[in-house]
Amino acid sequence: MNKPKVGFVVYGVHKDGLLDPMGEPFIDDELIAIAKEKLRDSGLELIEYELIIATKEEAKACFAKFKGMPDVGSVVLFSGTWVWAAHLLAAVRDYTLSGKEVVLWTHPGSQGWRPVGGLVMHGALNEVDIRHRFVYGSTEDERAIQQIVSYVRAAHEKARLNMSTMGALGGRGMGQSCGVADPSQWMKHFGIDIDSRDTTELISLAKKVTDGEVTQARKEIQTYFAEPIPEGEVADRSIRLYIAVKKLVEKENWEFYTIQSFPGLADDYSATCLAQSMMLENGFGTSTLSDFNTALTVKLITDMSDERVYYGDLQHIDLEAKEVKIIGDGTCPPSLACAVGPAKFAEHGIPTEGEAGGLSISLVCKAGEGVLARLGRRGGKFELAIARCSIFEPSAEEIETRRHECNIPFWPHAFVTVHADMQDFVQAWNNEYAVLGYGEHLYDDLIAFCEMTGIEPIAL
Repeated sequence: MNKPKVGFVVYGVHKDGLLDPMGEPFIDDELIAIAKEKLRDSGLELIEYELIIATKEEAKACFAKFKGMPDVGSVVLFSGTWVWAAHLLAAVRDYTLSGKEVVLWTHPGSQGWRPVGGLVMHGALNEVDIRHRFVYGSTEDERAIQQIVSYVRAAHEKARLNMSTMGALGGRGMGQSCGVADPSQWMKHFGIDIDSRDTTELISLAKKVTDGEVTQARKEIQTYFAEPIPEGEVADRSIRLYIAVKKLVEKENWEFYTIQSFPGLADDYSATCLAQSMMLENGFGTSTLSDFNTALTVKLITDMSDERVYYGDLQHIDLEAKEVKIIGDGTCPPSLACAVGPAKFAEHGIPTEGEAGGLSISLVCKAGEGVLARLGRRGGKFELAIARCSIFEPSAEEIETRRHECNIPFWPHAFVTVHADMQDFVQAWNNEYAVLGYGEHLYDDLIAFCEMTGIEPIAL
């Protein structure tokens, strides 16, 4: 996970050591220091503004500074004491018009009149319709801290996507209707440009890969697997395609991409399973079948998680057990493998989906807590289906039986318990794909991202 940077600004008119009628400072410097340390301990990098702001000129100077920091997507406004809201409002408005976000944090307590300063700003921002997250909670309130951190992480991701480019290699795969994209809509919502190529350049690059490059890539890939990489032309083409994808993505400076896979590329040269698996392993957001919505979901979760991300078919849904099996057609980052289902190799194995063949990945995903999610559209408007889940590992005695249930046992499997009403889950889902992310915090992070970008969250 890329550590998010956030501005930290304290505001209040009774500052600079001003004492209340009982001889105590209005602004509690010790509390402010604790608050900053708590945010740092939660994984944020704070950019502190040293001056406590109260006047219009102070606010203008403060927010102009943070507006000019492209790698800082948000500011935490900490209520030190009460304030004249009109003195801050225009500067905050100007700051948010640049696409940046504001968290308004008020620490409870009668001393210092902090709730007054927080509520007057909260009301003023609402009056002017300035989006913000208002958090009322102490440094010991873990839920309050999570509300702050999730909003900051989402703002960081929103800023990271702004003015980025997504690549599309090839046309629509397998007739997918619920993965297509309107480039103008993506620019409007996310600031993302969609750049497309057919796959001829990719095949040309793959054919030019040298034997030395293949040898070096084999050494890199081998470290993730429990068995030797197969020899032969089919395996070499898979590796050459992986190298070619890396080269093309780097040359075009794409933040993430999607690829048609089949029909076309997997018939003409090689299935994309190994290439896609290793690009996921390298931390790139991607998807197959030119499924733009899955690709963006993978990108979001990859950036917000400490683990790699797996996407695949919701191959079976057991309503009573609240269990789903996610089985991707040969693609999964190998570092997600569990002990009883380590990462191995298989052939792609489905003639109707890539007659050229190619290496695919065989594994069972390790246990953990996380989310299932996928961006989609309903009537042309974005929505994000998201549910909390637990990933579990079948025992060594039952794992092969469980893998044979789908009759394609050699593709990667994830066994997941969904923490939601299963009928609601089925009705909310918007594609056969689900994106699996590790990390309980992802649920709140993704919902915060929806708030900022006009996506309707379907939080299950």
